[in-house]
Amino acid sequence: MNRPANRDVLLQPRPPSPLQEVRDERFERHGVRLLLKRDDLVHPELPGNKWRKLAPNLRAALEAGHERLVTFGGAYSNHLRATAAAGRLLGIGTIGIVRGDELAGRPLNDSLARCAADGMRLHFVSRSRYRSKADPQALPLLLEEAGAAGAYVVPEGGSNALALAGCADLGRELRGVTDVAAVACGTGGTLAGLAAGLAAGQRALGVPVLAGGFLSAEIRSLQTEAYGGPVGDWALAEDFHHGGYARVPAALEVFAADFAARHGFPVERIYVAKLLWALTTLTGTGTFPPGTTLTAVITGRP
Repeated sequence: MNRPANRDVLLQPRPPSPLQEVRDERFERHGVRLLLKRDDLVHPELPGNKWRKLAPNLRAALEAGHERLVTFGGAYSNHLRATAAAGRLLGIGTIGIVRGDELAGRPLNDSLARCAADGMRLHFVSRSRYRSKADPQALPLLLEEAGAAGAYVVPEGGSNALALAGCADLGRELRGVTDVAAVACGTGGTLAGLAAGLAAGQRALGVPVLAGGFLSAEIRSLQTEAYGGPVGDWALAEDFHHGGYARVPAALEVFAADFAARHGFPVERIYVAKLLWALTTLTGTGTFPPGTTLTAVITGRP
């Protein structure tokens, strides 16, 4: 595999990502100003929170002499796609442990096909086996079975203490420009870092895209690992997952297409559409007082 001469250049995102104000009567009639933090433009191939979380981990892997990465995700994981692309850009090997052994032998969906095209070796495991990644005693065997023994391990979603440092930069970029910074959540790492980077008096709001109500504990655990305890003012709006991860019912599809047409940018369906739906709904029910500046962090592209 060809390795670029200056890997550190490739590890640098292009912050700060731009802010875009949108004029939308659904917000304006409630006295709420809506900004889009276009983190989908922070890197040409690895948009938004994926690059912010991956870059510190990639740097740590290379500094420790690793030439292979292994990570985890479902069949539609944006994190797997980002890790595979990063491996191609940096000239290092990538292995993806994919939840769902029923997928083995089937034609790859567009997301996994992109991973494979970028050089990622995919290893499918049962859902129960996949859960063993959280067990420190079982993880080495899982890695060995995947041919990933000795590889640098990037957690599911890229969320760990290193990732929070990258996402805290996102919060710092929003200091002084917003009252509430909102982001869609998968594993909670982006929200945990975002909240830590905001200034006193600013709030972070997370919109989980998975059902289950487990993220509060995960975010507290991540912040404790990174900072020794909870940091920042954050909350979750947990009623906007639309049935779970990768579920895009017809009403959400219509909403996303309409928002894209109104404001001239492509709306990613798994995360961003659910975030924007939540903010539109919460604004309409008076959650944000008149005079609030509300920023939606756009974390990915379709």
